[in-house]
Amino acid sequence: MYDIIIVGGGPAGITAGIYAVRAGRKTLLVEKGILGGQIAFADMVENYTGFLAIHGLELAEKFKEHAKKVGVEILDAEVTRVESLGNKKLVKTNKGDYETSAVIIASGATQKTLDVKGGKEFANKGFYYCAVCDGPLFVGKNVVVVGGGDSAVKESLFLANIVNSVTIVHRRDKLRAEKINQELAFANKKIKFIWNSTVEEITGEKRVEKVRIRNLKTNEVTDFPTDAIFIYIGLKPTTDFIDVKKNEKGLIITDEFMNTNIQGIYAAGCCRAHSLRQLITSAGEGAVAAMMASEYIESLEHAKAK
Repeated sequence: MYDIIIVGGGPAGITAGIYAVRAGRKTLLVEKGILGGQIAFADMVENYTGFLAIHGLELAEKFKEHAKKVGVEILDAEVTRVESLGNKKLVKTNKGDYETSAVIIASGATQKTLDVKGGKEFANKGFYYCAVCDGPLFVGKNVVVVGGGDSAVKESLFLANIVNSVTIVHRRDKLRAEKINQELAFANKKIKFIWNSTVEEITGEKRVEKVRIRNLKTNEVTDFPTDAIFIYIGLKPTTDFIDVKKNEKGLIITDEFMNTNIQGIYAAGCCRAHSLRQLITSAGEGAVAAMMASEYIESLEHAKAK
């Protein structure tokens, strides 16, 4: 029996774990992937207080080291279901079931996939979702990036350091990325833009050779030569395993103290509605969730003592 079980090992989950242990709570963190979450795949982080610049994987390792040093118990498993049994919660995983008094959902989000003709055929043959992982395969080549948010622009800036050219295809007429990253992209001579457009098809012989692009305003279709295409079209929250109140996108709705509509269940980070989905705010939300969960457990202890 645990005091607090945390689902997810990204910035929100790890911070929640650190705060929960420091509050004296028996804590289990369950993560099926890489500790650190999406940040582990970022090339360079430049907006986290205390670090002018740090590689994403290096920062993720520091998070992991901190959590282990303070005594957060970590389980490498996938959570399949979270159930509320009154004052107790049951967390089901592919490696067994665990009881707890409180649960913090910090399961984050996964990248949305681009359902386009040729996508399956050319997966890992010029069609990718991680520039840091696969970009080095295309030194001196020409690549396409689909998207207009922070991930798309930051990964385009990373690619521009190693490829010949980067063409960003975006369905709108302006970027949604952080202003400083937009300015860097616009100033980079290797980065070009195709606005108001979507990729409809990927073609080639054995590898990606062209992408078919449709202009959403003129309906004009063109075949654009490229050696690779990288997709960054948004994130899908990982929240299917729990029945709490969510919005139309599947994001968990909480109040300002990270409380869901079920007492003793909290949410923090990229799986939560109204989150800024920034590294630093996710960590802050994790801290709040842990402190609220600890106070909730204290109230249960007081009630039991009476």
